[in-house]
Parts: sequence; C-alpha cells; structure tokens
Amino acid sequence: MATLEDLGVSAFINIVSAIAFLLLFAVMRIQPINDRVYFPKWYTSGGRTSPRRGSGGRGVGRFVNLNLWTYLTFLNWMPGALRMSQAEIIQHAGLDSAVYLRIYILGLKIFVPMTILALAFLIPVNVSGGTLFNLRKEIVSSDIDKLSISNVSPGSQRFWVHLLMEYLFTAWTCYVLYKEYDNVAFMRLHFLASQHRRVDQFTVVVRNVPHVSGHSISESVEQFFQRNHPDHYLGHQAVYNANKFAKLVRQKERLQNWLDYNMLKFERHPGKRPTRKKGFLGLCGERVDSIDYYREKISELDKKIASERQRVLKDPKAIMPVAFVTFDSRWGAAVCAQTQQSRNPTRWLTDWAPEPRDVYWRNLAIPFVSLSIRRLIISILVFALVFFYMIPIAFVQSLANLEGLEKVAPFLRRVIEIKVIKSFLQGFLPGLALKIFLYILPTVLMIMSKVEGYLSISSLERRAAAKYYYFMLVNVFLGSIVTGTAFEQLYSFLHQSPTQIPRTIGVSIPMKATFFMTYIMVDGWAGIASEILRLKPLVIYHLKNMFLVKTERDREKAMDPGSIGLPETLPTLQLYFLLGLVYAVVTPLLLPFILVFFAFAFLVYRHQITNVYNQEYESAGAFWPHVHGRIIASLLISQLLLLGLLSTKKAANSTPLLIILPVLTIWFHKYCKSRFEPAFRKYPLEEAMEKDMMERASEPNLNLKAYLADAYLHPIFRSIEDVETGEVRVDKGQSYMSSPTRSEFGSSSPQYVYHYEIEP
Repeated sequence: MATLEDLGVSAFINIVSAIAFLLLFAVMRIQPINDRVYFPKWYTSGGRTSPRRGSGGRGVGRFVNLNLWTYLTFLNWMPGALRMSQAEIIQHAGLDSAVYLRIYILGLKIFVPMTILALAFLIPVNVSGGTLFNLRKEIVSSDIDKLSISNVSPGSQRFWVHLLMEYLFTAWTCYVLYKEYDNVAFMRLHFLASQHRRVDQFTVVVRNVPHVSGHSISESVEQFFQRNHPDHYLGHQAVYNANKFAKLVRQKERLQNWLDYNMLKFERHPGKRPTRKKGFLGLCGERVDSIDYYREKISELDKKIASERQRVLKDPKAIMPVAFVTFDSRWGAAVCAQTQQSRNPTRWLTDWAPEPRDVYWRNLAIPFVSLSIRRLIISILVFALVFFYMIPIAFVQSLANLEGLEKVAPFLRRVIEIKVIKSFLQGFLPGLALKIFLYILPTVLMIMSKVEGYLSISSLERRAAAKYYYFMLVNVFLGSIVTGTAFEQLYSFLHQSPTQIPRTIGVSIPMKATFFMTYIMVDGWAGIASEILRLKPLVIYHLKNMFLVKTERDREKAMDPGSIGLPETLPTLQLYFLLGLVYAVVTPLLLPFILVFFAFAFLVYRHQITNVYNQEYESAGAFWPHVHGRIIASLLISQLLLLGLLSTKKAANSTPLLIILPVLTIWFHKYCKSRFEPAFRKYPLEEAMEKDMMERASEPNLNLKAYLADAYLHPIFRSIEDVETGEVRVDKGQSYMSSPTRSEFGSSSPQYVYHYEIEP
C-alpha cells in the first residue's frame, strides 16, 4: 500500500514532467519550423499561409525564432486559449467542440462544491474515527487510509454524516446535470435553427431496398416514394459499388503527385529536366524524362478510369440496395425518417441521413440479417476482450501493492525494499503501465464498431466510446479494486475466520484510492501536458517533411492533426466522473486531484480546439445524452458501493436510508431522458413546418432541387471531362448550404473516391 511518501514521489515526478512538457511546448510552438504542427487549424481554415518567423526572414530565421521577446512571453498561450467566447468557438470549431468543452466545465461545477464540503466535514470525521489504529498488523493500510471512511469504527454514529453528504452530493450532481442538459439541448436546437439550410434536414437514407424483378434498384426507389410520398418526394441518389474505380483514382492521385513534384523541380532548375528509370521502383531500365513519363502514365490511367466509370453506370448489379432520398421540405423528410415505411419492418428502412462529411460509406449496403449477426458477434468479442484484459490489469495492481505481494513471494523482498525502487514502483509505474495498456484499445474498439455496421462516423465514434467506457469500468475501476484487494489481503484471508472476511473487504475498498491518485497524476496531469506538447505528431511531421513531402499537397497531409478523438477522450472523462463520485464520500482526499485534472484539461483542450484539431463532421452535440447517462451510472455505482461498504460497518440505522437514493436517481434519469433526449433523436414536425414556411415566405422562387442536387453525389456521376482533367473528386460537403453552386458544398481539402467504397 502506497504511503504519503510514495504519493509525494509520484506527485513530484508528474508535476515536474508536466512543467517540463509545458515549458518545452512554450518554446517549440514559437519556432517557425514547428508552426504547422502547433497551429494546423489556421492553415486549414486559411487564417495562416506561412510560418511565423523571428527577426530575420532568411537563413536561420526561417527555422528558429530569433526574437528574444517572444521567449519572455512564452506563457501567453494560456490567456490566448481563454480569449474566444463560446459563440466564437462554435463559429470557429463547431458545436461539437463547444459541447465537448462543456464536459470539463460540468466537472468543475460538480466537484468544486463537493470538494469544499468533503474536505471541511468528512475528513475531520474520518480522522477522528481511529479504527485503523486498532486493526491487526496483517491488514495492509497507510496514513492516507486514515483520512478515509475506513478509519471510522463500525457502528459509529459518524456514518450519519457520510449518509447526509451522499444525499447532498447526489442532489447537487442531479441539479447540475439537469441545468447542463437543458443548456446543451437549447444550444443544439438554436444551432440547428440558426443554420440557413442544412442538406441533411431534407435527406433520408433508405436501406434494404427490396429487389423487384424487371426493375432496377433506382427504379424501385423512384416508384416507391412517388407512390407513398407523392407531395414531397423530390428525387434520390443511388449508391454504386465503385471499388475498382476507387483503386484507379488512388493510383492516379499518386502519379499526379509525382508529376507535380517533378514539375516543381524543373521550375527551380529550368536548365535540367528531371529523369527517372522506367523499371521496378525506378531502380532499373531505360532512363526517361520524368515529366513526360508521368504524363503518359496519367493519360493511360484516365482512359481506364473513363472505361470503368461507364461500366459501373451501365451495370445494374453495381447499384447497391440503398439510396439517399431528398424531399422538398423538412416536414416531408421528418415524416419519412421517423415513420415505418413498409408492413415488413426489415425492408425500406429509413433514417435521417448523416451530413455528407459524416457518412461512413462502407456500411451503407449491409443487409438487415447481416447487421444482427455482426452485432451479436461483436458483443461476444467485446465481452472476451474485457475478460482477458484482467490478466495484465492484475499484474499492474500487484506493482501497486508490493507489501501484499511480498507476503506471497518473499524472494522479491530484497529488491523491492530498495527505497528508490519501491517508491518508483508504487508511486509512478502502475499508472504509467496501465496507460500503455489502454493506448491501443481505441483503435481496436473502433474497428469493432465499424464491423457492427453503423452508417455515420459520429455513430461509430459513440459506439466505440461506449465499448471503451465499459472496458474502463470493468478493468480499470472494478478490476483495480477487486484484483488489488485479492493481492494485499491474501495473507489475512488465509489466517482469519470466515466471518471476518466481509469486514476486511469493506475496509480495503477505499484503500485503492492511492492507486487512482497515482493514475490521475500520470494520465490527468502529465498526460494532459504531453497532449499539448504533441511530441509524436511533431516527430512524425518532421520525418515526413524530410523524406516523404514532395508537394504542397503532401505537406497538407503531413500536418493533418485529425480530430479530437472522442472514442478515447469521452470514456476517460467519464472515468474521472466515476472516480470523483465514488470516492467523494469514501476518500475525499482524491477530489483535489480530480479538480486539477478538470481545470488543466479544460485549458489545454480549449487551446487544442482553437489551434490544432479539425472537425471531421458536425453532429450538433449528439453525444451529450451518452455523457449524461454515464454520469448517472457513476452516481448509481457510488451509491451501491457506499451501501455495500456501510453494510460491513454495522451502520444498521443509516444504511437502509441509502436504498431510496438509487431509486430517486433512476427516476431523475428517466425524467431527463423523456424531457431532453427527443431533441437529440428526432426533429419536431412543428419546428420543421415553421422553418419551411419561413423559408418559403422569404424565398418564394427558391429552386430547392438545385440546392440538394450534388449533396450526396457519388463521384462516378462526375463528368468525363472532369475525369480527363484530373479533377475526379468528391467534396466533403458542409453542414449547411447557402448557395446552389457546387463549390458551396465543398471544402478546401477534397476527399477522393476511395472514401466511397462499399462493402459488397
């Protein structure tokens, strides 16, 4: 069991690490050579076109900041991160980013009052208990445990204070959750209402289109919706299986990049045309002119692309049983998306179409039966993944409880008892090891979510986040408590009567707070500081820039920071809510660690959202119901654990009063679910009609079909001239439309056809 000295070692290491990361970031970010790593969002949005430079724009000044004054104001990024208002963040980064930041604000709102009350009332009550001083020496404990509920003697009247605090903390948490749910729901509705015209508000995706003999899929869709939605049906866009076409376009993209590179070389050195060998990888064969070589290759590939495009267009088997159906009003789309279309509930499945950037094209054509089988298999695999990860978790916990391990393996005592090694193992290594174990999980879980067949990237990320949360709940939280308890109490279990075991477990549960304190310091302090340093992207960017970047397009790809990573960050946040709510009454000393995390992470991620991360899609805060639900789950877990703990402490008078608390919490959750969740799941017909009427009044001659024509257009519909001129691409599509021109749907960073591959 880690002592205060071990915790001090961990705090020292992590604070020093965090300060070092922040200082290094402050220096690295002002160097012109690193500008694209620390401010990529401004390059993407067009706010910056070249790196900032120090005094002297030539020579060393191109790479190193020579302005000494900027080194004296290296901390100005902190007020800069807070400069934007919430409205400006929504305008700059989208509503999803603003709602994500509100999770950190929610944490501060919940835990600041709780920390003050817990430190002021619960710690004095716990310290005056004195029960750990009277336990046998075989029970492993530390000075930190004497500040927890474990130090209160069984049957004590002091448990009434803990009971009262649990009621106060639950009431306060529910109040803050209600207000925040109300705020986010209002932000979402206001955001949707303020958008002039969103393509996804007029579009429905229909899947499992049945095959009708003698009719193509496109003809079946046309007839079905003209018959069942004759007043509002506008048109549809079929989805094609264009895998081979996509492969050819990827080949052309690579060749075009090499052509651009060689043309740039020729522009810099006009007297010498670049050359290459025609053989394998340019290593053997006849030497030819590089520009002519790549132009010839691209010309040959253009003919193949045009031929493949025509083949796909004429092949009825290439049309997938799915389509994007557009309506002439939001009301018509809402009626179609939110109702059952066929007497057979497995056919003509309709749902709101994700915005164009949010569509995950590979999953559009998966059959209904296949979806059910896939999700069953993935559920089994997730269960197995959670179960088998208990093995490394158990090993990590053995490092955090060396005294208990010594009793089982005495031969390790000589090494473990070395003071420096012991402090390092108990204070720093367990949290770091656990962080490494968790590093590869988000990628694995995202792959599983893709196999399940969800249609949008936002849905995939929410499902991956849910899996990651369940994993962390079972392995990181419950696994750490159960496994750690088994190791450190094994000796006592073997040398005491069975009637004493429940009391021993009840006392040992709060003892795991020391492990979670070290984990918070590693992950929530040093880990967040390393997030802003961006050491891995920094190294990767410079390696790519040195060896792989040939054109400006390559440089844009090399500096692409990606999105904020909700599948990983959301479950981590929810784990901190769980730890804070569980240990608020049990071990209040953990709460200040939680507060430091929420405050520091809010500052860091505000900076990252402002300057670094790109928004891949806009779901208008659709993930908030999941955040709310898991905080409620954390509340229930804290109440049940406290109920079990008090039952071992002979608190017969106070314990029964806790039974009603989970019931009230579940009722509160159901009320919030019925009150607010519809705003995140459905589009009110009343609001849709009002919006349509206002639009018709302001723009009576609106040609809506022109607005919607290309929103979900598959790239093979592009003209053959576009193919021949090297302009085969599909625009990302923005979350709103303000002009019927195609360019308004687009983005400065086109995504190529391979994003439209469909699983056959």
